[in-house]
Amino acid sequence: MNKRETVKTESVSNCFQLGKYKSCTDSFRGRRKMLPPVIVVFVLISLARGENPAIQVTLTDKGLQYGTHVGAGWIQDKLENITFPDISGEFPIGIFGSVGYTLTDMTITKCDFPEPSVEFYQNSTGFKTSISGLSVALTGSWRTHYGAIHDGGSFNMAIFSVDVTSVVELGKNPDGHLSVTSVSCNAQVGDVDIQFYGGVSWIFKPFVHHFKDRIRGKIQDKICPNVEESIVNLEDHLQAMNVSFDVDPYLTLDLPLTDIPVVDDSSLNLGLKGEFYSIQTHAEPPFKAQSFSMPAQPGYMLSLGLSEFSLNSASYACFSSGLFEALINDSMVPPSSPVRLNTSSMGPYIPQLPKMFPGLLMTLQVYANEAPLLSFQAGAIKTGFPTTVKAFAMQSNGTHIPLFKLSVDSEFSGKVWIDGGRLKGSMALNNFTLTLDVSEVGTFKTDALERIAKMGVTLAIQKLNRKLSDGVVLPRMKQAQLVNTVLEMDKGFIAIFSDVELFTDFN
Repeated sequence: MNKRETVKTESVSNCFQLGKYKSCTDSFRGRRKMLPPVIVVFVLISLARGENPAIQVTLTDKGLQYGTHVGAGWIQDKLENITFPDISGEFPIGIFGSVGYTLTDMTITKCDFPEPSVEFYQNSTGFKTSISGLSVALTGSWRTHYGAIHDGGSFNMAIFSVDVTSVVELGKNPDGHLSVTSVSCNAQVGDVDIQFYGGVSWIFKPFVHHFKDRIRGKIQDKICPNVEESIVNLEDHLQAMNVSFDVDPYLTLDLPLTDIPVVDDSSLNLGLKGEFYSIQTHAEPPFKAQSFSMPAQPGYMLSLGLSEFSLNSASYACFSSGLFEALINDSMVPPSSPVRLNTSSMGPYIPQLPKMFPGLLMTLQVYANEAPLLSFQAGAIKTGFPTTVKAFAMQSNGTHIPLFKLSVDSEFSGKVWIDGGRLKGSMALNNFTLTLDVSEVGTFKTDALERIAKMGVTLAIQKLNRKLSDGVVLPRMKQAQLVNTVLEMDKGFIAIFSDVELFTDFN
């Protein structure tokens, strides 16, 4: 039997006649309950939506129903070796007073577990979760005491037609954390049947109705408080989660919610700030996130939109941290290169250089003039990289002699796509211009230097494209992986549409 399908083996109503009890376990006890894990599956997927988020996420009804299906299978797998809390009380025996009783060691032996129903709930900006027709059979021990007289034995019990409906609301707290609140809960237990064995169990038969009503009431009264307790625990967990992460020693990523979730009858739309900062400066970039609208794709479980602002904030953070600077010396030039970084080798391009500074090694200081910004267009990414190159001659005593300064304007375009579960791409050089800004060695033409530099950039792009054509495997978490994924590029953002495969081993 498929574990993810509704559990309908032998009817619970026949449990007492079967003479055997296959372990199935828990429904309502303490910390581990049937309904809350279903809620957890979907709330943990949730992020949020904002006015101008840099990242947008949409969970469709297809994804919600798939998550419900997997969550039901996971709950069924976890129903093992769980016990109920003891039930104690008294029942009257006429003029002789009352007999105290305790039902203990209760464990579920069989359950008919219908798959929960979960739907987007616009009225509360959240989810409505229902379980209808849940029935369980369990066994346990009974003890009685009447003065100094004590007795005990075993019992079998069946609980029929349990219905539970819970509504939760999603929101955003001032710190940008996702919040979850219980709006309403309703639980009904249809009926309870119980049989006692051992000891003087015959004495219980006249009072079975008392046990049935009391136990039914106790179970019914405990369901919603347990559900609401789980929601409170989930809320505490969400508030403890980080909304800012250090990506590396230089960059941090802020992911608070920018607004409350937006829910309609077929989707949950969510948003995150998605802004990178320099850990060193934490400076705001001189541009703002622009709004963008994700196209509806109900045929996929999830949609993810990444705006150009998010990547450009990363570029600005790198620029602010000085990461777009480099010192290049001859040891870094490939051995196969016909041009070396020394004054002699540069003679054909700058004739006066080897005469003025014969036989000296050179070093190049390369840095971006400003943060390179990406522009997302339909089907393409474009960027420019304005750069300055300062050249120095290195004397034997370590002194750096300024030689000249060049300006380099380069423009690139690229494409990205997803193929076979891999993110792939390509890059092209659209323009490369080199001009002389300042020279300490006199003027010289830059045409030849421009050609050799452009050739080097072209070779580097070819090498990069070989790696990009192989692609990288899409990220996979312990509990989930993306499948059937496609990528589309639009003006201002990239959209990824995907189904998700969840794994039920959440330990």
